[in-house]
Amino acid sequence: MVWETLQAALEIVLTVEAVFALFGGVIIGTLIGAIPGMTVTMGVALTLPFTFAMHPAVGILLLLGVYKGGVYGGSITAILIKTPGTPAASCTVLDGYPMSQNGEARKALDMALYASCFADFISNISLILFAGVLASFALRFGPPEYFTLIVFSLTIIAGIAGDNMAKGMVSAGIGLLLATMGLDLVYGTNRFVFGEVELMAGLNFIPVLIGLFALPEIINFYAKRFEARGDIQALAGGHATFAEFRRCFKSIFRGSVIGVVLGAIPGIGGAPSAFLSYSEAQRTSKNPENFGNGEIEGVAASEAGNNGTCGATLIPLLALGVPGDIVTAVILGAFMIHGLQPGPLLFEDNLDLIYSLFIGIMISSVFLFIVGKSAIRLFSRVALLPNQILFPIVLVLCVYGGYAVNNNLFDILVMMLIGLLGFAMLRGNIPAAPFLIAYVLGPLLEDNFRQSLLLSHGGLEIFVRNEICWIFWALTVLAVVLIVRRQRRWPRDME
Repeated sequence: MVWETLQAALEIVLTVEAVFALFGGVIIGTLIGAIPGMTVTMGVALTLPFTFAMHPAVGILLLLGVYKGGVYGGSITAILIKTPGTPAASCTVLDGYPMSQNGEARKALDMALYASCFADFISNISLILFAGVLASFALRFGPPEYFTLIVFSLTIIAGIAGDNMAKGMVSAGIGLLLATMGLDLVYGTNRFVFGEVELMAGLNFIPVLIGLFALPEIINFYAKRFEARGDIQALAGGHATFAEFRRCFKSIFRGSVIGVVLGAIPGIGGAPSAFLSYSEAQRTSKNPENFGNGEIEGVAASEAGNNGTCGATLIPLLALGVPGDIVTAVILGAFMIHGLQPGPLLFEDNLDLIYSLFIGIMISSVFLFIVGKSAIRLFSRVALLPNQILFPIVLVLCVYGGYAVNNNLFDILVMMLIGLLGFAMLRGNIPAAPFLIAYVLGPLLEDNFRQSLLLSHGGLEIFVRNEICWIFWALTVLAVVLIVRRQRRWPRDME
């Protein structure tokens, strides 16, 4: 029976239509991911109508190809022009862009590709082997469990604040403050909208992301009156070597596991996974002070973290019918359009379809490597452009990216204002990463905290109601202790 089902799945996947759909999806996703403002969700949604006339497995493989290519593609512009193509790639900026500035863009792009492909492969294997186990674990998460997980994730802020904890906390405070703008989801009251209707939905993430990372560099460049960049060459430093990959392998593997675990929990996404992976790599590194200044291990860890979620987000979708993130919610729509309902019955009634998807996503890791190699050769030339030409092009992309999300001029204004704030932070040596993490996780922290209190009628005991909560509280305490010890050690090391 199993062999017959496997044979039927191979007959679906190993067709010209399926192979071209998967390969084409990876190419489309990589290009979309590399364009600031063009999110993976947007790419998958735009591709969805083309799947209507396809075989269900072929259409879903096309969407999965766009998904996987898009998550990787975001790292390209993050490294080259400090403009993350996707929110999950925002962590890659921290070390990828400094490497590009140091003449090691090709090496950073290589390591991002290797870490992405390895993490994607591990995530795919995890989907195939542990779908049932991890999905059952994810199903146990309610608001209290989410809250304790986010509290643990927020300790990353202290972990990446560098040697100046105070400035890191100021940055995080600004991020948390801006995250509270808009409607209160519990009572529906307005907060910090100042009479502006556009602010009732809060600040859109993409304009904030672009304004925080890309615009400060452009403003700073013109503030210095066309100061020369130097003789940096995009391909200087050569390829990432096997020795460098081996040195980063521990962080890549750990980041892949973090991505798998967090990806299996609905609603977490790639950005928290990337930052948690990055923080752990920095915490365990022999040279933590190098992180943020062009450390290749930082690029490897962040890319492993966000790509490790790709296959894992399909675990709750296929096993329980619960989308793991926004992208898999769109893919759920593709299933339903073809008359399929993900969940336990899908494994009983359409096992050949499940097997074909498993085989297809394994092949997608190979396609991702091939497309990524070609994309590196194409996009690495960007760093050869003089700043006088490059930055106006980047500015146009920023404006397009800020506008394309909602076709709203107000988002461009938000992007510009956040850009000025980012420039002030840049000049004041205030790190941007804590701001971003707090802005991403702040609403989740507040919503789950308040929902938990509503469930318990105000009782705090709900936050220690089971072993999952206790595990995350213990991990939070452990992380704080380790961070404090490291903060005390750094000044002695620098004397």
